[in-house]
Amino acid sequence: MKVFSFRRTAVYLLRLVVAVIFLLPLVWMAAASLYPPGVPLPTSLQLLPDEPTLSNYGRVWRLIPIGRFTLNSLLVVALAMPLTLVIASWAGLGMALQPRSRQRLWVLISLAVLMAPGIALWSTRFFIYRYLGWYDTVWALVAPAWMATSPFYVLIFYRAFRRIPGVVYDMARLDGVGVWQLWWLVALPIVRPTAVGVAVLSFVYYWGDFISPLLYLRSQSRYTLPVALQLLEQLTRSDWALLMAAAIWATLIPVFIFILVQPYFALVGQEE
Repeated sequence: MKVFSFRRTAVYLLRLVVAVIFLLPLVWMAAASLYPPGVPLPTSLQLLPDEPTLSNYGRVWRLIPIGRFTLNSLLVVALAMPLTLVIASWAGLGMALQPRSRQRLWVLISLAVLMAPGIALWSTRFFIYRYLGWYDTVWALVAPAWMATSPFYVLIFYRAFRRIPGVVYDMARLDGVGVWQLWWLVALPIVRPTAVGVAVLSFVYYWGDFISPLLYLRSQSRYTLPVALQLLEQLTRSDWALLMAAAIWATLIPVFIFILVQPYFALVGQEE
């Protein structure tokens, strides 16, 4: 009992240390956003300024249309994240239902594609988007979701579907369940925590994607938040308090989403 209690306490302490390490930059960023305009950030351990102010947040809204950029990012996420979940889960289930020899082949192919450098795809995608008329549209940012965004997400679903006993699939087929019903009514509800994890990963990917909007968008009105932060940095160089305020704004929605899905991560831990 004492060994179990000690181990449990050690695990909680380790989690606390990791949480503090990850939260420190966010806390410092929030504190830095409260510095008055023109006041340099401290080089010492001082966290809050002598006269904290929220004026930097108002300045961000006056300098750039950050509300418009936020809506653009939300639109990209709203289109790409569900599409990623559908395509990745389809592919993962298809791999899991293959014979073992074919499963290994598809895993190797997925790993090979995963190891391909992203820079090798940028120029090819540019010409494809120009040909399809997607250049300078939101579809250029959503297009990777049609291929599950990343083979990594497919492999996550594949591993989850493989853990479902084969008798479950066999019983569903005996009941006359088709392929689509097998995916939607049988397999997907069982791996719901995995789907939530992939949704969070794809959300973070599309929310923080900087390269794709920079390469495939020309109109400033279609920029997303990462490009907007770079634009703000060019407008106000070395105004770190202002930049930290904009970064806090860009961080609020992902943090809110993470808090909402936190119970599902507990389910994942229980499954493991």
